[in-house]
Amino acid sequence: MFANSGNDRIHTLLESARTIAVVGLSPRPERPSNQVARYLIAAGYRVIPVNPAHAEILGLPCYPDLRAIPEPVDIVDCFRRSDEIEAIAEDAVAIGAKVLWLQLGVVNEAAAAVAARAGLAVVMDRCIKIDHAVLGVGR
Repeated sequence: MFANSGNDRIHTLLESARTIAVVGLSPRPERPSNQVARYLIAAGYRVIPVNPAHAEILGLPCYPDLRAIPEPVDIVDCFRRSDEIEAIAEDAVAIGAKVLWLQLGVVNEAAAAVAARAGLAVVMDRCIKIDHAVLGVGR
């Protein structure tokens, strides 16, 4: 199921989610991944950093990959290059995530197909922070 087809579906995905793994989260405050993660935390989501180069980001334990996360994840939000997304999609399927979200500029049709075949909703080439704000989720 591809969620890009409608804002109502994206609103529903964001409204029902509680835990978001941010893959490629940077510790640098000026980076988009860091800004988005801080926004999501302020909006009430549980954010789980995923970056193999760090043990902690934003004061939260950071995991090297999705499979290392010891709790359920609703949305996998990807800040990685498009050519790296297929392996992340496979990991998202393996951990039972509900949504694979590819940030602005991240497009990988093969990865989207992997996730969709496993029943994950897929949002591609959209910013979760922008959609959350524009769609008025949680208000």
